[in-house]
Parts: sequence; C-alpha cells; structure tokens
Amino acid sequence: MGRAAVRLRRDPRAWFGVAVVAVIVLAAVAAPIVARHDPLAIDLARQLRSPSGENWLGTDVQGRDVWARLVYGARVSLAAGIISQVIALSLGVVLGLLAGYYGRWIDELVMRLADVTLAFPTLLLLIAMVAALQPSLGVVFVTIGVVGWAGMARLVRGQVLVVRELEYVHAVRALGGGDARILARHVLPAVIAPVVIAATLGVAAAIMAESSLSFLGLGVQPPTPSWGSMIADGRDLGQLRRAPWTSLFPGLAIGLAVLGFNLLGDALRDAIDPRTVRYKLPNVDTSTGDAHIPAAPSVGDEDDAAPQRPPVSGEQRRGP
Repeated sequence: MGRAAVRLRRDPRAWFGVAVVAVIVLAAVAAPIVARHDPLAIDLARQLRSPSGENWLGTDVQGRDVWARLVYGARVSLAAGIISQVIALSLGVVLGLLAGYYGRWIDELVMRLADVTLAFPTLLLLIAMVAALQPSLGVVFVTIGVVGWAGMARLVRGQVLVVRELEYVHAVRALGGGDARILARHVLPAVIAPVVIAATLGVAAAIMAESSLSFLGLGVQPPTPSWGSMIADGRDLGQLRRAPWTSLFPGLAIGLAVLGFNLLGDALRDAIDPRTVRYKLPNVDTSTGDAHIPAAPSVGDEDDAAPQRPPVSGEQRRGP
C-alpha cells in the first residue's frame, strides 16, 4: 500500500477528485452556515431574480434562493450516494463471497439472480420499483442500493475465484481453519481493494440515479431541495431563456460531483492495480535508426517502471 499511496499522491486526478468531493462534503455539512437563506422560504415578490450580492445564484420561480437549495441539495445527493452504496456493498460482498467460495448451487443461484437484475436497464428498473412503492427519501436510497448489488457481487465473485485457489488459503484450510475464518481473515482482505474502487465509482452513479428519479418526480418529494428536482423546476423553455441559472447551477453541481468521484475512483484503480500503469512505446530516430525508450510515467514508482535499456543502433538491429 505504500507504493499505491505514492502513486496516488503523484496523480493529479486524485487531487482534483479529492478537492471536488471535499468542497461538496463541506458545503453539505456546513449548509446551515453557508446557505444564508431558508431553502424552503417562498417569496413570490423575489421570483427569478438574477444572481446578486443578496442572492449569489439568483432565485427560482417561487422566489427561493438557488444557492441555499443547492447546498442543502448536496446533503440529499451525498446521502443517496453513500447509503445506497452501503446497501449495495452489504448485499454484493456477502453474496459474492458465498458464490465464489462455495460455488455449485449457491454460485448458480446468486449469478442467475444477478443476471436477471442486470438484464433490465438500470433507470427503468429504478422507475418501476419506486413507482410500485410510495416515493420518499428512504425508498430512493434502498432502491438504488438494491439495484446496484448485482455488479458488486459479480466483481467480488470473480476475485474470490482466484484467491480461494492460492496456496496460503489451502494451507489455512489444511491446518483446520473454518470457512468463516478463511473468508473473514484471508479472502475478504484480498478483495477489498477492487471493492473500494467500485464503491467510489458507484457513488457517482448513485448521485446520477437519484437526480434522474427526482427530475422525473419519483425521487425526493417537494419541498425538500434536490438537484434533480431543481432542474425539473426550471425546465420550462420560457424560464430557461429568462432565468437559465435555475437549471444551470444544479446541472453543474451534478456534473462536478460525478466528475470528482469518477476521477477519484480512476486514480485509486491505477494506484492500487499495477497492471493499469501505462508506458509509452519506444521513440525511433529515423535519421540514425536509434530507439530510445522513455522513462516511466510520473504516476508510478521507480520500482514499477519498465527497465531501461540502452539505445539500439541501426547496425546492431540489422545484425552482421
């Protein structure tokens, strides 16, 4: 993990992702302090006012402060991302461990359930499940988490199929170690890295899913502020022309949040998995015929870099 931490510190994507996520988290936590206005207060005399010193991001069609609703909406988006991923992890990791370790009918049952879940488009499945229930904040969180378990289970199962055949796992089993001990102390730690990466990327997908459901009126119900419902409130063509900030700023917030989590997940993947380190092809000088291999990228370590070879002259390459 030491080398992974070094690669992570050298990756600009990690810094940008952490900065974006940190700003969103701080805004959500300090929403009562930084909002400056009540996100639910309606003032029709101040509707559709442009950004100013009083209202930093303007007001919406009901005179509510867009900035206040934006920072309070960050709470909903982060809660949707984190809680739904906790549910998806709880289901996916447990079922993936059991399917990969025991195999046979358990593996067949879990994988067929995962295939059925993945066979439906995610958004359509979310809409169907939420519409069948009473739309609410809790229903949205649970639905997104339940729908997301299948991908996590397939990922964990694939890792467990490899780890269970390693020599140290056979040694523990030969020494009398029980299945629960082997899974908890030897198999699970070996598959935690890809699970963390998938969970980080899953938070971004959950934020998009919650925003989509709220935009369609099936997510967070009014007057609770949500980025998706804020875009829906300002989707009228006349309002978009007159007051584009009512939809522009929530859309930018969704884009930045998803970009931040995706960049952080990509940086974690490249830092933890050395197989994703990319190297450049040798540069060949056409005038002399010499081939020069460039140094390894700055993201990796010197230990992980490709070995350096001396330049190969044209005569050496052609041979006697």
